[in-house]
Amino acid sequence: MSAIDGLPPLREVIATHELSAKKSLGQNFLLDLNLTAKIARQAGDLSGMDVLEIGPGPGGLTRGLLAEGARRVLAIEKDARCLPALAEIAAVYPGRLEVIEGDALQIDPLAHLTPPIAICANLPYNVGTELLVRWLTPDAWPPFWQTLTLMFQREVAERIVAVPGSKAYGRLAVLAQWRTEARIVLSLPPGAFTPPPKVASAVVHLRALPEPRFPADRKVLERVVAAAFNQRRKMMRAALKGLAPDIENHLHAAGILPTERAEQVSLEQFCALARGLA
Repeated sequence: MSAIDGLPPLREVIATHELSAKKSLGQNFLLDLNLTAKIARQAGDLSGMDVLEIGPGPGGLTRGLLAEGARRVLAIEKDARCLPALAEIAAVYPGRLEVIEGDALQIDPLAHLTPPIAICANLPYNVGTELLVRWLTPDAWPPFWQTLTLMFQREVAERIVAVPGSKAYGRLAVLAQWRTEARIVLSLPPGAFTPPPKVASAVVHLRALPEPRFPADRKVLERVVAAAFNQRRKMMRAALKGLAPDIENHLHAAGILPTERAEQVSLEQFCALARGLA
């Protein structure tokens, strides 16, 4: 990969700029440029796309995205120590990399992006789930992005693709599968990272559906799903009793037994319940 862009290997970049990973920022750096290019390829054909990347760090995935032909990359990085390394990449790809210093939770990237847009990121562990939920729950659908290709802890990735009846099935599965096609496309051992995290990681690819799988009011569905899974050991009639005085009637109308627990309820049933309560 360094032969493709003429930049030094990532270990050298990290040593030059003294970029030890910070636990407080949820950083674990991927140093294998073959691997970062492989992750970039999981995002599909990027040649006509703007790509949003969160937490590029020393720029391994950034280099992969640019080498794989992304039209433009917008990278949002909170750690100012990484900016000189990213500036070196921008110099090799004139006009194709824009770096914004700041917190991805506070920045609206849309002013800097031109559709079609993909999001591809080795997300910092401490903000990954929150960002994913934001991207999955805008008021208007389809969203500003076409695909999400995101690295998570393996356990979080499994929660996104989980099916009813499994331990991993919960709020994330319902929100992700309601509006996207989600699948795990790559697994990575702890040793792929510096420093190695305690757990394995996985890359999830989510493609936005033109319309949600089943009609439902987003806010009502979110409220129902949150209430159901916040008390997942309780029966549905107990977990949801605060949502409506006649909750059992609503459950029956949606085809849900009041004695079932949240993990037994399908996405279609959750949507039917949300429509009934709306």
